[in-house]
Amino acid sequence: MKRFSLYVFALSIPLMLGLAAWQSLRHAAVEKEIARLEEAQREWIDSNKRLIAGIAVLSSAERIEHIAREELALVKKEPEEVLQIRIEGRERGEPR
Repeated sequence: MKRFSLYVFALSIPLMLGLAAWQSLRHAAVEKEIARLEEAQREWIDSNKRLIAGIAVLSSAERIEHIAREELALVKKEPEEVLQIRIEGRERGEPR
């Protein structure tokens, strides 16, 4: 029985070393995948920052006013030139 235990112990050493090597390879692969995902995340963040900056530029009041005046030939009306019509007796959201 003592000899059997010695054989089992002797065979378990290479098994444990192989298991440690396999775990090390798996760990390296996971680290590589994490690095790849972090880089992709940085690229997405940079892209989002550029898109947000583009939205800010495209939606600026000065740009919209320039397009309205120059390209669409629109003229800004003075408040006294605007006529507002209110329909009394009907709550908002009621059917007509």
